Order: sequence, then structure tokens, then C-alpha cells
Amino acid sequence: MSFSPFDHPVLSGLLGDEETARHFSAEAEIAAMLVFERALAEAAADEGVIDTDAAAAIAAALNTFKPNMAGLKAGVGQDGVIVPELVRQLRSAIGKPHDKALHFGATSQDVIDTGLILRLKHVIAHLDAVLADVVELLAGIEARFGDRALMGRTRMQAAIPITVSDRVRAWREPLLRHRSRLETQSRGLLVVQFGGAAGTLEKLGDKANAVRAALAGKLGLGDAPQWHSQRDRLAEFASLLSLISGSLGKFGQDVALMAQAGSEIALKGGGGSSAMPHKQNPVAAEVLVTLARFNATQLSGMHQALVHEQERSGAAWTLEWLILPQMVAATVASLRQAKTLAGQIEAIGT
Repeated sequence: MSFSPFDHPVLSGLLGDEETARHFSAEAEIAAMLVFERALAEAAADEGVIDTDAAAAIAAALNTFKPNMAGLKAGVGQDGVIVPELVRQLRSAIGKPHDKALHFGATSQDVIDTGLILRLKHVIAHLDAVLADVVELLAGIEARFGDRALMGRTRMQAAIPITVSDRVRAWREPLLRHRSRLETQSRGLLVVQFGGAAGTLEKLGDKANAVRAALAGKLGLGDAPQWHSQRDRLAEFASLLSLISGSLGKFGQDVALMAQAGSEIALKGGGGSSAMPHKQNPVAAEVLVTLARFNATQLSGMHQALVHEQERSGAAWTLEWLILPQMVAATVASLRQAKTLAGQIEAIGT
């Protein structure tokens, strides 16, 4: 059973994306946390904060570690986060005398936030690749049909003649800007989170900055001061997700209206009707509109989650867990449906 249509066994055929779902699975989340703990132990050993034997023992335990999922579930129910129970299980696997070297100087949010960023690194690469595919497909449509005539419509009323190129550019050019935005945002978003209990890395003393920089390097992320309660990077990313799906929603809405007119566009492979076998519904176009509206609605929640009280929040942080994965899933689903819709266009204009 699934509560989300994005990974529902049936509805995911319309709204899902297996690549994206993989990065938001429990297995992927735990794997990213283990990557963090290994890298932290190595960085701490490099800077002399823990000894190399401890780092080796941690790495050896992580190589064979299998989490007790029932224990993790119970731990989250009590602690509100997965990390305390995960660390307890890991320390048990490591054993004496090196168990306390694990997680040294870190806090739960360091593990969870950096684990999220590690997974978003893969998601962003996937997003960009599919965005590029959609841009290329739209460019192909313009190359094939760009000189053909369309009736330009303003406020949904016939206005003056335009070309197919005029309309396709309104679909394609925002996507080019979104790719540029994604590249720019990635540099600020894909950074390590490492601040310790209250963001001061107090346990590491004068080695704090060096350990953080070494940790970032081992994870392939940028080095940055802690951002426990500074959630603008994630809110900005969510805004971009809504922009992408919104621009694709405009594409879908235009195509649905053109298909309604009947003479402006020819589509192949539309959806069938149980009551009217003669119909071919513009399903991909409709879903693009739906997902654009979904992300626009969810975005307000991510902006609510900017309000992290004092040095760290529980409530606002949990709100992000509810919203951001869904927005990512909706955006990638939009891109997948946009590829489908672009591929269905057999002719456009006259």
C-alpha cells in the first residue's frame, strides 16, 4: 500500500519515475547516511581528531552493516529522527573500543541534511538530463513545423496570425532558463551540512573547519558553514521545481486547447475512454497542468518551512520531509510527461 500517487503500484504509471523514486527510498536514505558517517570518520582521522584504527574499524563495520528496520521505525517514533537509533546500531556493530569514535562531533541533522544533499546531487543530474531531452524535442518540433501558421490568441480569443515557431519558443525558452538556473543553484545547494549540536562544532575545537572541509571533499560536495536553521537553499530549489513544472504546465495547457480546436494540432497515442471508444484524450497534456498546480500549492509549504526557530527546528524540518520529495517527484513526472507529449505531436499549424 502507498499513500503517495508518485510511487503507487498503479498510479505511478501516470505520475511516477523509477529513477527519482529510487533516490527517495528508505534504502537510499540510509545508504547516504552511512556514506556520511564513513566520510566523517575518515576526515576526523585525517585531522587527528580520532585515531586511524578507529576510522578503519568504522569502515569495516559499515561494509557489512545491515540495519534493523523495525528498530529504526521504533526509534523514529520515540526520537523523531532516525539517527539516534541508527548510531546505536552502528556502534553496536563496531564494538569496543572504537564505537564512540563514530559520529564524533556530529548531530542528527548533519547526517540527515547531508544525506539529502547527496541524494539531490543525483536527482539534479537526472532533472537536467530530462530537461535537455525536452528542450531538444521542442527544438525538433520547431524545426519541422516552425514556418506553419497558427492563430495567435490573447485572453483566449483569436487575435492575429503567428507562426508555430512563435508558440514553440514560448514553451522552450523558459526551459533553457531553468537549466541555467539549475546549474547556478546547484553550486550553492550541493554543500555539506556539518554543525554539531548547535551549529558550533564545539567538540572539534580548532580542528572544526579543517574537518568540515575534509568531509565535504570526501563527499564530493562544496564546503560551507553550517546551515541548520537557514533553509533558503532548499526553498529556492523548491521554487525552481515549481517554475519547471509551471512552464511545462503552460505547454500542456496550450496543447490541450489546441487539441480541443481540432485543426491546430495532431496527436498520436492519446488516452482512451471507457464510455466513448472514439475518443483520444490528451492525457499527458492534462497531467502537466495538474502537476504544475500541485507544485505551486506545495511551494507555500516549503516557504512555511523557512521558519526554523533558533538554532534548530523539529517542526519545520519535518514539514520539509513531507513536501520536498513530493515536489521533486512531481517535477520529474512533469518532464517525463512532457517528453511523451512532445513525441505525440505529429503535426501542428497549417
